[in-house]
Amino acid sequence: MGQRTLFLQEEIMLLALRDEEGTTIMGSMFPYAAAGGILTELALAGKISFEQRRHKAYVVPVDNTSTGDEQMDLCLAKIFDAKKQADAATWVGRFGADTEMKHRIAEGLCRRGILRAEKDKFLLIFTRRIYPELDPEPERELIARLEEAIFTDVDSVEARTAVLVSLANSAGMLKDVFNSKELRKRTARIKSIANGNVTCRATNEAIEAAQAAMTAAIISAAVVPTIVS
Repeated sequence: MGQRTLFLQEEIMLLALRDEEGTTIMGSMFPYAAAGGILTELALAGKISFEQRRHKAYVVPVDNTSTGDEQMDLCLAKIFDAKKQADAATWVGRFGADTEMKHRIAEGLCRRGILRAEKDKFLLIFTRRIYPELDPEPERELIARLEEAIFTDVDSVEARTAVLVSLANSAGMLKDVFNSKELRKRTARIKSIANGNVTCRATNEAIEAAQAAMTAAIISAAVVPTIVS
């Protein structure tokens, strides 16, 4: 897998971070959105496939060769090493619960020169790892892609952009990027993208699995508000 563009989980990370503070918004669902992104990237790369069983999308391991990304390789290894196959929601829940996942994603963005890694004091007592933005251009390009997908009526949306819209919407992240009033006017458009109506058929299974996984994670996790630490 090439490194010409950011992976979905890296794009989710950029959307979730406060640019100057380098922390995520309290109560953010972004770890589960990032986990959904990882699962989708693995599917789009042919590393896994989805198989419908009892109305759930089960993850089937296909190819365990390296993706070229540390975090995705760790997740792929877990899928291959599992004694029993699990559905997409289960895997997103497992990946999202890994507190080190966000740091590995952020460190990859640091190596690209997009973020920088720092430490500061939280409540004057606790030390936490933060990731202020160093190069704003990748996030600007990302937001421009989302803006075109959501606020225009183009006939087709690139696969990863469509999945990103779906994940960010499910995680409640779009309101932190765009005006809430303007987003409400585009509710039908967002649903159309999330339902795979503007993407190629090959992408739809990945979108549906990521959506199901996000929904299950939101319902079952009862996520405790966290800060990047």
